[in-house]
Amino acid sequence: MTTDTAHVIATATTTRENFYVAMTRGADGNYAYVVLDRPDDSHGVPHPSDNPDATARSVLYGVIQHIGAELSAHEAITAEQERWSNIGQLAAEYETIAQAAQHDRWAGLFAVAGLTVEQVDAVLDSDAYPALSAELRHAEANHHNLDTLPPRLIAARGLDDADDIASVIHARIARATTRPAGSGRTRKPPRLIAGLLPYAEGPMADDMRQALDERHELIEARAEAVLAGALADKALWTAQLGPEPKDLNQGKAWRRAAVVVAAYRDRYQVTDDQTPLGPPPQNTRQKIDRASSDQWPPRASSSRRRSPGRKSTAPAPKPHGGNSTPAHRRRRPGTR
Repeated sequence: MTTDTAHVIATATTTRENFYVAMTRGADGNYAYVVLDRPDDSHGVPHPSDNPDATARSVLYGVIQHIGAELSAHEAITAEQERWSNIGQLAAEYETIAQAAQHDRWAGLFAVAGLTVEQVDAVLDSDAYPALSAELRHAEANHHNLDTLPPRLIAARGLDDADDIASVIHARIARATTRPAGSGRTRKPPRLIAGLLPYAEGPMADDMRQALDERHELIEARAEAVLAGALADKALWTAQLGPEPKDLNQGKAWRRAAVVVAAYRDRYQVTDDQTPLGPPPQNTRQKIDRASSDQWPPRASSSRRRSPGRKSTAPAPKPHGGNSTPAHRRRRPGTR
């Protein structure tokens, strides 16, 4: 049945099939009204799946992913494999393992940084501790000295009046590590897995190290596979990366940068095929990863850079929505 205009109410429980049918009934126009409201306190306890930060875009993305039709056995197996092998899942596993593996190291670091035993326990028990642990990994991946940085930041101003010590330390470290350590030619590239995920360093149990290394390899292999598949399928977003340069060093730099874009798309399930990085980020973590992915056009390493006067081959255009500011001068999103 068709009509002049169709008006559809879409909620988080709407299936993709029903949404498609409803949005194709109008001959002159089809309009979707996305429900974001949550029940007030008088309607009982909200469902655990309710998202207070939901947007129209995020709800509609969930609708598109919500398949109501029953899958065949082969489709079900493929979907399950995809669910557990994508970078979003592997990155979450890596960060969870890293947090547990580095627990004792961070506890010792806080103790020698000037915190009392009670304050150390409060930090480790805080809801802000996972974010603090991730921030410490990010700082170390950017070659900041964690033996000197936390003590200096803690000593700069007391923590006796802090409501949440972990949150305060996290904010101080984030501000202090806006830029990577070093400058000019002394600056080292950050240690990031697939260009996005900070590498977990330091002493830890052997089984933890093995688990992290396994996921490290899986993440990078997945990123390479996603890029290879997109190039083979001639996905529209790859066209904006430009052709792979024929020069050996420039070609390697192009592929490294392209792999990071592929990893970003897979981690955040970007389905927009018109632009490499898709729609604007939804949270601080994604903003940081987007900044890491937005390094286009790539540059060959300084030790292998072409000789002066030699023209580059087929420079790639910058992806849509890129930032032309050099990476070393950008501020990390979410910091002041």
